[in-house]
Amino acid sequence: MRVLVVEDEVRAAEAHASYVGRVPGFEVAGVAHSVADTMRILEAERAQGRPVDLLLLDMNLPDRHGLGLVTSVRAAGHLADVIAVTAARDTDVVRHAVAQGVVLYLLKPFTFATFRSKLEQYAAYRTHLDESPREFVQDEVDRLLGTLRPSGTAPLPKGMSAETLREVTSAVRASPGGLSASEAAAAIGTSRVTARRYLEHLASSGLVERQPRYSGGGGRPEVAYRWR
Repeated sequence: MRVLVVEDEVRAAEAHASYVGRVPGFEVAGVAHSVADTMRILEAERAQGRPVDLLLLDMNLPDRHGLGLVTSVRAAGHLADVIAVTAARDTDVVRHAVAQGVVLYLLKPFTFATFRSKLEQYAAYRTHLDESPREFVQDEVDRLLGTLRPSGTAPLPKGMSAETLREVTSAVRASPGGLSASEAAAAIGTSRVTARRYLEHLASSGLVERQPRYSGGGGRPEVAYRWR
C-alpha cells in the first residue's frame, strides 16, 4: 500500500516516512509539507496510474488546516484513506475528523510500536475489504469495521504513565531551546531521573532530539532535549 506522509515539520516527516518503511506491506509514495504539496503529489501519482492508498495527515499545515485538505482531496476525486497523525487533541477537531471519514487517529507523541499497530489495523481492514464479496451481509460489515477498532493500544514501557508523558511533552514543546532533564523535572515537579527517562523515551520515538549544551565554565556538556 502506497502512503503519502503529510507533515510540515521536516524532521517529523522524515521520522514518519522511516517508520512506514519499517512496516511490511507499505511503501512511501512521497512526503508533503503543505496542502499544495499534497494535492500536487496526489495528482501526479494518479496521472501515472499509481494512486496513493493512504494519507498520514498532520492537522497543522502552513497553508490550510488538515481537515480542509481532506475536503479538497475528496472534492478532487481522490479515494485515499486518511489516518490523522497529529498533536491536535481538541474535541471539535477529533469530532470533525471522524465526520469527514478519517479512519484512525494517532496522537503525538507515540512509539514506533503504536505507529505500527495503527498501520497493521489499516492493513487488516484493507485485506478484509479486498477479500470481501461484492455484496455484504450484516455480520461481514461488522467484522470489516471491527478491524478499525483496536482491542487495546501499545502499552508504555513499564513504570511510565501517560499523564507524566503528556506533562513532559508539553514542557519540551513549550521550550524552543530545549530542556535538560533537570529543567524538565523542575517544570513538572518530578525527579531528574524520572524526567530523563521520559525524555529518553521521546528521543527513542523520534519526537525529540538530543543536543549538547555547554556551560560558560567549560567542562562536560549537559544534554538538552528539543522538540523536533
